[in-house]
Amino acid sequence: MSHSETMIPPQPAPPGTVRPFTAQRLVGNIALGVWLAASVGLFLLMVDGWDPEKFAKYGPSFLSGLGVTLGIVGSSITLGAILSLPIAFARMSKNKILGWAAYTYVYFFRGTPLIAQLFLVYYGLGSFRPQMEAIGLWWFFRDAWNCALLAFTLNTAAYQAEILRGAIQSVPRGQTEGAAALGLPARIAFFKVILPQALIVALRPYGNEIILMIKGSAIVAIVTVFDLMGETRRAFSRTFDYQMYVWAAILYLIMVEILRNLWAWLEDRITRHLKR
Repeated sequence: MSHSETMIPPQPAPPGTVRPFTAQRLVGNIALGVWLAASVGLFLLMVDGWDPEKFAKYGPSFLSGLGVTLGIVGSSITLGAILSLPIAFARMSKNKILGWAAYTYVYFFRGTPLIAQLFLVYYGLGSFRPQMEAIGLWWFFRDAWNCALLAFTLNTAAYQAEILRGAIQSVPRGQTEGAAALGLPARIAFFKVILPQALIVALRPYGNEIILMIKGSAIVAIVTVFDLMGETRRAFSRTFDYQMYVWAAILYLIMVEILRNLWAWLEDRITRHLKR
């Protein structure tokens, strides 16, 4: 008997599994249909109510507000990243005073609303004008943009410190022991061995934090900073056209989507050596 005669002949593919039509699928399909109908209706309303004159008149203001939003978010994220490093070290320190001070800072700024922190800086410190003038700091706190920048920086520094602390502690201890076995000083071992690996772990949480800051930055309009939301409120107060908020939502969505894709590309580039 030849070898080919002993082989099992080709068999048809197994039948696909049929998913039962459950109540959950029915509710999901209904919800999807409602969302699609609402989206189509909103699109038709926007097309029907489109006013090129309003777009030409308020478009530059929206772009100006977008620049303010990007400026305050970018500056606070950068300053917060610088501030988060010593806070993360203090959180991991064996010194109880430093550890408790850093813990209290992080606990407060992560446990209270960002809008309350903004009001504390803008209205709270603003009530101490004579004292601020005496020490030469009133020039900073009389500007709403500076107050927003300070509040955002302190807030994101607390979150970034916890992200960085968790990422550093996730690096296997063997990496530190290996660097010590090679005779590397602790400082060089940290910046050359530990920190690069920790940043890979922290990359995605950092991206989420930036996205949250972009969306949270809309509250600065309450303290008279004309960011994207501030310009939107001003345009709506003059036109009473709901499309102003639709335009703002689209611009926020574009910012988040660009950042999401940029972060995905950056993560793919940084972790390419880990892929097989």
